[in-house]
Amino acid sequence: MTDGHDLARRCLRAGIDAAHPETVVRERLSLDDMTLTVVDHAYDLDRYDQVVVVGGGNAAGTVATELEELLGDRLDGGVVVTDVPTATERIEQAEGTHPRPNAGAVAGAERITELLAAVDDRTLVLAAVTGGASALLPAPAGDLSLADLRVTTDELLASGASIREINAVRKHLSATKGGRLAAVAAPATVATLLFSDVVGDDASVIGSGPFTPDETTYGDALAVVERYGLELPTAAVARLQAGRDGQHPETPDADDPAFEHVAEHLLASNHTAARAAFDVACQAGYEPMLLSTRVRGEAREAAKSAVAVGEEIAATGNPTEPPAVVVTGGETTVTVRTDRPGTGGPNTEYALAAGLELDTPGVVLAAVDTDGIDGDASVAGASVDADTVTPETRWRAQRALDSHDAATYLDGCNATIETGATGTNVNDLRVVVVE
Repeated sequence: MTDGHDLARRCLRAGIDAAHPETVVRERLSLDDMTLTVVDHAYDLDRYDQVVVVGGGNAAGTVATELEELLGDRLDGGVVVTDVPTATERIEQAEGTHPRPNAGAVAGAERITELLAAVDDRTLVLAAVTGGASALLPAPAGDLSLADLRVTTDELLASGASIREINAVRKHLSATKGGRLAAVAAPATVATLLFSDVVGDDASVIGSGPFTPDETTYGDALAVVERYGLELPTAAVARLQAGRDGQHPETPDADDPAFEHVAEHLLASNHTAARAAFDVACQAGYEPMLLSTRVRGEAREAAKSAVAVGEEIAATGNPTEPPAVVVTGGETTVTVRTDRPGTGGPNTEYALAAGLELDTPGVVLAAVDTDGIDGDASVAGASVDADTVTPETRWRAQRALDSHDAATYLDGCNATIETGATGTNVNDLRVVVVE
């Protein structure tokens, strides 16, 4: 592995660590006697008879552990749902799966709903909402089944739709999303602790906004279904159509009294991770540039732009002189174009597409999903250079990209990055290193 690959991977690891709840909760929350400070908002714990923790997402377990450590015996209990459970004594942890929901997640969401239904105006609810909460707080609405949600999830994730569009559909098929948990918790005080995995950090999109007002409608959800030609279960389509026709209440919007005592606190985002990667590059003596944390669109197309930036730096010293590191983040998508896709996700597809384009020595491109799992692959992502795809292997690499089997090809040339489940999720992180 070259120095460029090593630096790229160190930058990515630093980004993941910086966004981990163990780091973030200790930096952004503090307890002084009976005053809990969240970012810059103070909560007087003497005003409450009980303090409980609820939540869901890839990082919810690690957030729960840190909150127990911080609050000690001032914490009265709680329930979180995560795919990376941790050791807690006062907070129950239900184990679910991501990105496809399972029965464990449904049971956990039901426990959270039961807990919130029993709170009152003398309760402080600390609600951890992190990337992955959309899958890990499923709660099928009405007569929908878990199977209906799983098929819907598969269709949405393979469609190429944006996360905002995906979550507009999921909100209207759920009893927890789109502010519905805030309605259950009222009139308790709710402090929402957000770990953003969405471009722009819109709280209504993070985890499908279970404690956040929702401005989307059943009609918007149906428009997504039609726009992408989604083949959803009959029951799901019927639910959306009935909601559009006024037979089901809309998700609560900003004027709903359910949000009177709800405050949102953004604790970490993709920018948190990107800034840490930037700092590692600077310490290594490279000229760093944080270009954008809002990269989106098709993974393979976004990769071409990243390659172009790296090649331009190498050839002309524009927009910065080498040795240089360009840091980007965001959320790219993959539109599945085959009936039998292989193994991979947006980051391995991004990396392989870059490998097919790269022909400049000394340029390394690396990309990971900060939760450690890229799509349906067991790897976080990959790092590539001009030698990852050779003239002899080009046909095989192109076939792997076309069949969405990027992880398999990249694993075969030792290019993949394996972190395991990281316990956090602040979207995708990428670097281009020009040696």
